[in-house]
Amino acid sequence: MLFVKNLPAWERVLRLVAGAAGVWACLHWLPGLLGAIAAACAAGTAVSGLVGYCPMRALACRATGAKAR
Repeated sequence: MLFVKNLPAWERVLRLVAGAAGVWACLHWLPGLLGAIAAACAAGTAVSGLVGYCPMRALACRATGAKAR
């Protein structure tokens, strides 16, 4: 792998569920292109849960000097 997983298991599950719910909500409640763009953003949250890596969390851990899990 090219990266180290930096999300704990509970957060991965939460991101996956929230991302899937966000995709569903965007596609059902927002019309047309706006819904597709919003769904793509929500899908990014779900993908970070599947992969177990969050780039923003990695930047924050490096900036504070904290160790990634």
